[in-house]
Amino acid sequence: MSKTYLKLQQSEGFVIEAAAQIYSAYIISGQLTQEKKEVLMKEAIRDALRIALTVDETIIAENEPG
Repeated sequence: MSKTYLKLQQSEGFVIEAAAQIYSAYIISGQLTQEKKEVLMKEAIRDALRIALTVDETIIAENEPG
């Protein structure tokens, strides 16, 4: 089995963490089936990205110009 190496930016890691939490909620709630596995994973990623973009639009970070 070959290994895959990733070099992610910190912000990508945050989105992955949020997507994993959303995806796990699908599992816990019983929504995840073998047929919907890929669809729900992509939906979790899109939702996490929407959350991240909304936060970025809404909040000015300490080191960002106002």
